[in-house]
Amino acid sequence: MTIESLLIANRGEIAIRIARAAADLGISTVSVHSEDDAASLHTRAADRAHALAGNGASAYLDEEAIVAAALAHGCDAVHPGYGFLAERASFACRCEEAGLVFVGPKVEHLELFGDKGRARAAAVAADVPVAAGLDRAVSLAEAQAFFADLDGGAMIIKAVAGGGGRGTRFVRDAAEVEGAYQRCQSEAKAAFGVPDVYVEQFLPRARHVEVQILGDCHGAVAHLGERECSVQRRHQKVVEIAPAPAVDDDVRAAILDAAVRFAKHQRYENLGTFEFLLDASGDAPQSFVFIETNARLQVEHTVTEQVTGVDIVQAQLRLAAGATLAELGLADPAIAKPRGYAIQARVNMETIGEDGAVLPASGTLAAYEPPSGPGVRTDGFGYAGYRTSTAFDSLLAKVIAHSPSSDFGAAIKRLTRALAEFRLEGVASNIPFLRNVLNHEDFAAGRVYTRWVDDHVAALHSCA
Repeated sequence: MTIESLLIANRGEIAIRIARAAADLGISTVSVHSEDDAASLHTRAADRAHALAGNGASAYLDEEAIVAAALAHGCDAVHPGYGFLAERASFACRCEEAGLVFVGPKVEHLELFGDKGRARAAAVAADVPVAAGLDRAVSLAEAQAFFADLDGGAMIIKAVAGGGGRGTRFVRDAAEVEGAYQRCQSEAKAAFGVPDVYVEQFLPRARHVEVQILGDCHGAVAHLGERECSVQRRHQKVVEIAPAPAVDDDVRAAILDAAVRFAKHQRYENLGTFEFLLDASGDAPQSFVFIETNARLQVEHTVTEQVTGVDIVQAQLRLAAGATLAELGLADPAIAKPRGYAIQARVNMETIGEDGAVLPASGTLAAYEPPSGPGVRTDGFGYAGYRTSTAFDSLLAKVIAHSPSSDFGAAIKRLTRALAEFRLEGVASNIPFLRNVLNHEDFAAGRVYTRWVDDHVAALHSCA
């Protein structure tokens, strides 16, 4: 089939990114916006804009209103971007019922990977390693019993649904279990509408490595290499790298093979990210475990694009229209061989409280001049005079630097220069923090891990 008109069910930088990819394919686009988001730049990037009733995120979560908008504008397909409705199986099902192509995985995969307990069980069935844990929603008593069985180890409590670090806490002491369990349930209920949580063993020094997977409707699966997302703050990714530096080649190959094997076992379609934790606790051979699959486009897809030359969003659209990986030129494993390194820094609007808490910031952008130049890409949606709002996510822009050199340090220098050039006035941001991360010797040496930021918070937030 051919997709001729696409509704973009999202906002901000990712909506602009999708509109540009569609335009390059000759697909017309329709954007949507809440009543209080009409001034967002994404409304101008599409061919037409449609106002949704209501304010804030709730407008972008109204499945029926978005489907109705797509039908009213004669669209063939809907792209959900990331966040909001991107991983809602009910939304994908509603699109199909309305005769709209949902640009993403099949409903059955959204259902499977939307339940992280079921996803763990599916990984085991595909002979993919997982951490010790309980593959289902657990009660407080079951969480307490699991922690006791770890015999001095640490435990992580996670929301069964959703992602982005919400509804996640790690526990090192039995006295902390009840409080952490209740907070995770509360956060999960608020963020995803489902309070269920599950538990697994926590690796205190682990690297977060994820594999970009593509699948077509004929069962073919390919990967575009891996990314490292270990620089996280309270389970939220901040800096991402492709490929993962300082990883043994045999371990890298094993992770890639596990991701492809799992995806083939499920006959996975369209786009997804299969995520793993790599034990970085010692000098022993590195082991890894599967943690989850994000069945959607990722915020950090940009770094994979830069090192492979593949437009991932265009590939998504063409796969949704029925193209095969072979037709897209993506069946050849050589396409995944990275050319140098790419690093992405998420520029968030935020302030640091006296207690060290990170607080979302807002204001009117007096100046917004993103960096450019050789090897620099900025995906954002700011402009001078734009009034930002804490009603939405604090991400304002993503600055990506790519160096074709095999020297990881060259990409660090390029991104450091780019962030120094970013002129942003009128709202507080995390740019000083990002520059501190890039300047740290551990980052350059590939010695970061998922709790690295939390363990170095004072140094990284100095002057931030």
